[in-house]
Amino acid sequence: PEPVSPARPPLRFAVRLGLPEPIGLESDLIAALDRLLPELTARLERAGRGARRVRAEFSRTDHTLQAIEVGLARPTAEPDRIRPLIAMKLGDVDAGFGIDLVRLVVPVHEPVHAVQHRGHMAAGEAARRQDGREIDDLMGRIGARLGLDALTRLHPGESHIPEKAGVVMAAGFTAPDMNWPPGPTRPIRLWPPEPVGAPTAPTLPDRFRWRGRDHRTLAAVGPERIAPEWWLDEPAWRTGLRDYWRVTTDRGERLWLYYAHGGTMSAGWFCHGAFA
Repeated sequence: PEPVSPARPPLRFAVRLGLPEPIGLESDLIAALDRLLPELTARLERAGRGARRVRAEFSRTDHTLQAIEVGLARPTAEPDRIRPLIAMKLGDVDAGFGIDLVRLVVPVHEPVHAVQHRGHMAAGEAARRQDGREIDDLMGRIGARLGLDALTRLHPGESHIPEKAGVVMAAGFTAPDMNWPPGPTRPIRLWPPEPVGAPTAPTLPDRFRWRGRDHRTLAAVGPERIAPEWWLDEPAWRTGLRDYWRVTTDRGERLWLYYAHGGTMSAGWFCHGAFA
């Protein structure tokens, strides 16, 4: 026989409040939450855990259940960060003939660690943490409306190709990357390359046609040559080497134009984005 170590039961966090009389007003539901949240977050704090999702369940007198669930951008055991998110969604609760039981459950939680700050450098770090918390709270409020999956942020990509310079990730489940590598100026808006009506020559045209309108070049910076990733067959890069220009036009546009020298596809001019 071999000894067996039993698995630890998963940590569960839930609190409930039975009501002597049914309630239905939103203000009464908030009052019930205010009684439950301190107890729930105290249990989380004692266990060193923070809520990532919180579900509020409302049992009605007709034995049916209404529930709302909110997500948090970062794990927390602070009631003041959870309460506004639940309050935003209380309008979705149909009390029917009344609610006689309120329950709060934490279906998803993660470890959190208390941090002690000392000295001026630590105070600066504390201020940065506070700024981050404010952003997290904003994300939580927006996520309560749209869902955390709808919030994204850019992270540096491992490629010199403009389309791959940033990687879109879910903001609610990733930390911001503060160490963006320095690089050349890039447009604030990037779109799939659009054909530009201009002579098929590498010399920057004085005039060109784009999106059905004629433009005249007033100023330009460039060229910046970008080569395709030769080890990949990217359909958009079958036009070969690109020479990029930052072009200001007489219509007030600041465009990112490039001349494709031609590869398996024909050469020509294209517009890839716009600067602010």
